[in-house]
Amino acid sequence: MNKARRKQLEDLIDQLGTIKDGIEAVMDEEQEAFDNMPEGLQYSERGDAMQENIDNLQSAIDSLESDVIDCVQQVIDA
Repeated sequence: MNKARRKQLEDLIDQLGTIKDGIEAVMDEEQEAFDNMPEGLQYSERGDAMQENIDNLQSAIDSLESDVIDCVQQVIDA
């Protein structure tokens, strides 16, 4: 791989990092909103949906880190 393509991939990894940070920020806000709900509402349908959203956002973050970013980094390092 030439230097220009490596640089393109490095720039894309930076963009993916920014996206990951944005997802983390939304997830943190959702977690804070969930944590600030009265306990009775946390166990309601709405609370369950919020918790599922948080779990899905965490899965997206994990996938970005372990799948996408790591795979692209391996190409750069090869």
